[in-house]
Amino acid sequence: MTTHQGSCHCGRVTFEVDGEIDSALSCNCSICQRKGSLLWFVPRTSLRLSTPESDLASYTFNKHVIQHRFCPTCGIHPYGEGKAPNGDAMAAVNIRCIEGIDLAAVPVHHFDGRAK
Repeated sequence: MTTHQGSCHCGRVTFEVDGEIDSALSCNCSICQRKGSLLWFVPRTSLRLSTPESDLASYTFNKHVIQHRFCPTCGIHPYGEGKAPNGDAMAAVNIRCIEGIDLAAVPVHHFDGRAK
């Protein structure tokens, strides 16, 4: 299993995440479209913050089931938190915030979040 390093733009929020990035999701909901995130879903236990959680800001909207986490200094969104359909805690990591990723090599699946 590979451990990836990531951060926001200014470096205030840093993290490690374990797993193999085999695909990403591009969602067209009102927030994801504006952020331009490419999301990789992992169990929340695979994501380890190097930054105190209190250093992050959080935003929810619509059904308030996803915590969109972002850096209050630079505004970059490194990940979100929610639950999988089976109830397990999940993280949606923005792979654009992971170091050394060849984004062109990652297959991207498109999700119609506007319709949900």
